[in-house]
Amino acid sequence: MIVKSLESTVSSVLSLKRPALIAHGEQVRPKDARPLAVIDENNNEFLPSVGEDLELVPEPATTDTLRPFYDGKSVFVTGGTGFLGKVLIEKLLRACEGLRTIYILLRPKRGLTSEQRYKEFVRHPVFDRLRSKTPQLLEKLVCVGGDISLPLLGLSERDHRTLLDQVQVVFHVAATVRFNEGLIEAALLNTIGTKRLLDLCANMQQLQSVVHVSTAYSNPCRSEVDEAVYPPPMDPEQFMQCIQLLPGDVINAIAGKLQGTHPNTYTLTKSITEQLVAQYADRLPLCIVRPSIVTGAVAEPYPGWIDNVYGITGIMMEIGRGTISSIMCDERCTMDVIPVDIVCNTLIAAAWENAQKIATPIRVYNCTSGQVNGIKWHEYGRITQQCAVRNPTKYVMLYPGFRFRTNRLMHKLVEVLLHFLPAYLFDVLMRAQGAKPIMAKIAKRFQKAADTGEYFAMHEWNFRNDNLLGLGRRVRRDRAGADFPCDVQGLDWAAYIENYMLGIRRFVLKDELDSMSQARSKLQRLLWFKRFLQLGALLLLYYFCGLLFRMHHI
Repeated sequence: MIVKSLESTVSSVLSLKRPALIAHGEQVRPKDARPLAVIDENNNEFLPSVGEDLELVPEPATTDTLRPFYDGKSVFVTGGTGFLGKVLIEKLLRACEGLRTIYILLRPKRGLTSEQRYKEFVRHPVFDRLRSKTPQLLEKLVCVGGDISLPLLGLSERDHRTLLDQVQVVFHVAATVRFNEGLIEAALLNTIGTKRLLDLCANMQQLQSVVHVSTAYSNPCRSEVDEAVYPPPMDPEQFMQCIQLLPGDVINAIAGKLQGTHPNTYTLTKSITEQLVAQYADRLPLCIVRPSIVTGAVAEPYPGWIDNVYGITGIMMEIGRGTISSIMCDERCTMDVIPVDIVCNTLIAAAWENAQKIATPIRVYNCTSGQVNGIKWHEYGRITQQCAVRNPTKYVMLYPGFRFRTNRLMHKLVEVLLHFLPAYLFDVLMRAQGAKPIMAKIAKRFQKAADTGEYFAMHEWNFRNDNLLGLGRRVRRDRAGADFPCDVQGLDWAAYIENYMLGIRRFVLKDELDSMSQARSKLQRLLWFKRFLQLGALLLLYYFCGLLFRMHHI
């Protein structure tokens, strides 16, 4: 059952003013947690009565232009079916009701046409609240068949003309975010695809703002990262010509040299693409938003919302299931994660600000948390483990417990003994029962995920946030400011992580809170099993020490 949940996953929590649970039910809260808002089974949010009001006091509104900016506008979104894209579209529909249309670029995939994928898309759980309260807003979504990797985006003549005539705001979210993607694929989607979109935007008749989503790690070799576009390791035009003209085997042979000091093809292509975007800034109303590691939602569309197991989410899930005992990470470093709804608010606000005043050079927003409200890896890990024990999932396999390590040899030893050995033993038992072995496969999958993210867990960056904080101040002065928080000032990390873990439990593992009692009973049995193994190991060590002592005296 757990495998089915894991493999079928494709399918905020704490607001900046108040923390929230993902559902009603029994919940053990940290002593210092703030009042918890609750989302019931009908997607209604309410705040239980509390003795003290701890909400942040908003600044007095002096403008009323953010929400009205989107009235009557047509928006074009690429990458709309991804994690970030879905949350962005849901927020635009719900918070900017005056929008006229949202055009979504959808490519055929897995044997489904663009229209068939669109019908699946609008049924996605991310839109449940809209469907239950304002279903008519979903009628503003329009499917545009195409592919970012094709010339002219693969658009039909009719769709091409519609976009040129109707669109005022563009959010370019589409990208491959796989760190281990081949260079050709990464370049085709992240760089060449972006150029094709910019060429389309250059001919849009009513265009007012284009927001390009990059990454805070586009310059990974710099420990201090300003909100500016840095010279890339290679000229964008030469890079694209290289990818398009050279044979694939030649590109693969020189990929390492092209990658240079970048840890992967993702950061390389994002760096080159930023320079490409900057080159269009004299022709287009462009800005760049650089999120760091995008994580579960603070409050929207639901507290703790997450719909994938990529990156840190998968690691947290396996910590909760007890299948991870060692992680290569410098726990003294400040980590940098940013909730998905904070990123979406930043995108929406950045498009608004960019339309009002275009900056030269191009305006960049480092959408990060480290210098705004940072948390160390060791603290994040400690809270995650506490939450895993306090609110276990019924799919827990071993009692949760892990350590961050910087010693690779020790890490590999623990990985073999406590990750892979139990996984293979479990698979042997499953084979004996006639079931399909799956634990070794899962262990390898998450080992690969941990390895690809190791570079970011072993280094620390200082991201400057002047533009982001300035945007946040302008948003808070707007009448709609409370609905569009753009930074993590005031975020209670303990409450956020707890609800993030509950979100993984509910939205990824499909494990509702009514199984909590069963899960806690199982966890107690696993604790006794762990103590039994520890006692057995101590007795075995005592036996061997005694044996060596007797042999020495003989």
